[in-house]
Amino acid sequence: MPNALRITSAPFAPNDPIPREHTCEGEDVSPALDWTGVPDGAESLVLIVDDPDAPGQTFTHWVLFNLPPNTTHLPRGVDVSAAFAGTSPTAKHGTNDFGDVDYGGPCPPPGDGPHRYFFRLYALDTTLDLDRGAAKAQIANTMKDHVLADTDRVGTYER
Repeated sequence: MPNALRITSAPFAPNDPIPREHTCEGEDVSPALDWTGVPDGAESLVLIVDDPDAPGQTFTHWVLFNLPPNTTHLPRGVDVSAAFAGTSPTAKHGTNDFGDVDYGGPCPPPGDGPHRYFFRLYALDTTLDLDRGAAKAQIANTMKDHVLADTDRVGTYER
C-alpha cells in the first residue's frame, strides 16, 4: 500500500509557532514545504492556507492550484510563476483574503492570542480549469468531487 499523503515544513513542527520571518511582522515570505505520498492517478495538487481563528470567519492566507503532481517541495519564498513556468499543468495563485494573488503570512490581531494556520494539501484526479486569481470558494467548489487525498500541517502565531 502506498504511503499516505503527508506535508512537512522544516521551519515549524506540527502545532508549533511559525517563525516571524514568515509573518506580517517579518519578511512575510512563504515557508519551505515538503510532501510525500501523492497518490497514483493524481493530476494536480492544491495548497490552501487558512486561519480558522480569525475574527468573524476563516481567513485565507495562500491559495495555489494546479501544482504538478510530481512536485514534492516548495522552497522558502517561492515565486510560483518562475518555479513552474512551462510545467504541465501550469501552477497558479488564487486570491487570498488580503486581496492579493500571492502568499500573505500570519497577521492576527495583536493581543488576540495564538491563531492556528492550516497548510492543507490536496491531491486531485483532475486539473482545475480556472484562471489565476480565482477565489478559494471557486477553487473548493470546483475540486470537491476530485480529491484523492489530503493532509495538513498546522502552525501557530500570535502578536
